[in-house]
Amino acid sequence: MASPRHANPSTPSIPLVRRKLTCTAICRICIRMTRVPSTARLEARLPAKVHKLLKRAAEIQGRSLTDFVVAAAHEAACRTIEEAEVVRLSLEDQRRIASAILKPSAPAPALRRAFRRRKTLLGNA
Repeated sequence: MASPRHANPSTPSIPLVRRKLTCTAICRICIRMTRVPSTARLEARLPAKVHKLLKRAAEIQGRSLTDFVVAAAHEAACRTIEEAEVVRLSLEDQRRIASAILKPSAPAPALRRAFRRRKTLLGNA
């Protein structure tokens, strides 16, 4: 049985906690994990109106209520993770970053001193 720190026995043995993944990659791993025979149980109490609404939506899509709720929750979780991990910049902020990359300012005196000290300590290594 695979270690709980790994997504799937068929994936490389790099622990998930050490990988920096995009939401798309996280979603792919989650989908791959759902194909593994093991499952977990989730129970929720909800108002009758919400239950009726979910049931109707599931019927419209031709899915079971469970399948519909799991797919909707999965999609919402991926979207939430993506929103938390992706930095969105205004147009002005994008221009500032591009300008700083294309035309970097001169190194500060402290940085120059640090590089000189490094060179004396380590040489050209």
